[in-house]
Amino acid sequence: MDDAISPRDFHEAGGTEDWRVLGEGACAFFRTGTFADAVGLVEAVGRLPGIDAHRPAIDVRDGGVTVRLVTYEDGYFGMSRRDVETARAISAVARDLGLPSDPSAVQTLLVIPGAPDTAAVMPFWRALLGYEPRADSPEEDLVDPGDRGPAFWFEGMREPRAGGGGAIHVAVCVPYDRAEARVAAALAAGGTLVRDAYAPAWWTLADAAGNEADISTTMGR
Repeated sequence: MDDAISPRDFHEAGGTEDWRVLGEGACAFFRTGTFADAVGLVEAVGRLPGIDAHRPAIDVRDGGVTVRLVTYEDGYFGMSRRDVETARAISAVARDLGLPSDPSAVQTLLVIPGAPDTAAVMPFWRALLGYEPRADSPEEDLVDPGDRGPAFWFEGMREPRAGGGGAIHVAVCVPYDRAEARVAAALAAGGTLVRDAYAPAWWTLADAAGNEADISTTMGR
């Protein structure tokens, strides 16, 4: 990948202020007043020169449009200079249509099954979900071939649960400038802090029943 860049490079490139790099790529959310506004944005993005060579993932929902960009080829999954160029072009289209961005409204979700032997459990999850191994990390990750459901990352457990069992937790990847507020909100809602040694890459929290979840960012990775 000759044009691969880091999340920090993407944010510092200029013209990417509408976007935040999360676990599954750079995301932007553009608020729309009507469904026609949302369709208009999608149509305008579809007319951008060269867009078919680097297609974004677009999700239209009530109130806005989420656009995600990531480069996924030749065993590489991450940001590239092509993503910067496409992000700038999409933001320009949204501005022309009078559609404001809201970087605080984006997040991605990762499901993390833990097991003493991840290779022993991955076939079960692949069959259950109808997912496929991610090309750049087939021994660790399963992804939805339709690019709709959350990704699954399989984590080896150093200390298995009683009886040799595993455990599942989720990781919510949020914009780096929203992470501490999200942690504070979860703690105020009855959560407890399990560990923060890896912050700002991630904080591990638990609910009152002991179920764990990470709030993560791409900072510090």
